Amino acid sequence: MARGKAVQLNMFCDAAHANDHVTRRSTTSIVIFIQGTPILWYSKRQSTIETSTFGSEFVALKIATELLEGLRYRLQMMGIPLQGTTNTFCDNDSVVKNVSDPTSTLTKKHNAIAYHKLRESVAAGTQRIAHEPGRFNLSDVLTKTFLTTCQFDPAETMYMTRNRHLFVDMIIVVNFF
Repeated sequence: MARGKAVQLNMFCDAAHANDHVTRRSTTSIVIFIQGTPILWYSKRQSTIETSTFGSEFVALKIATELLEGLRYRLQMMGIPLQGTTNTFCDNDSVVKNVSDPTSTLTKKHNAIAYHKLRESVAAGTQRIAHEPGRFNLSDVLTKTFLTTCQFDPAETMYMTRNRHLFVDMIIVVNFF
């Protein structure tokens, strides 16, 4: 039985294509917020070698979906009501369009499997996937080797600070030192 106010989940997902210079594996980064507070973050090298940014972003979104489904299940088991679907933000517009189109076909088997996993999640109402420009995607910070390489325009930072204050303030403090 769910008690209390429903909570809103937002998730940011990104992939840095082939950023490991030795193995050329991509890095997945994910940040999940509850009510605007980051509660889960993930940054890990992908287990497959992708030949395109599209493929690495697709794999990252599949990993993010699996983490999200597990988190939603745990929250529901604790009796915490969820407010509708989770807003998922990805900075690759091609991936967002493919996941949004039920008639898409993919030739690589592991991308096709990731596609069906994501389509199932969208169709079930678990998440809504939308495009978020890279400069606003908060998970992008986790794919960088050094946090000082993340440069934000002050006007954009103010926008991000108003909407996602806790996580961005932490980034701003690190970038200024």
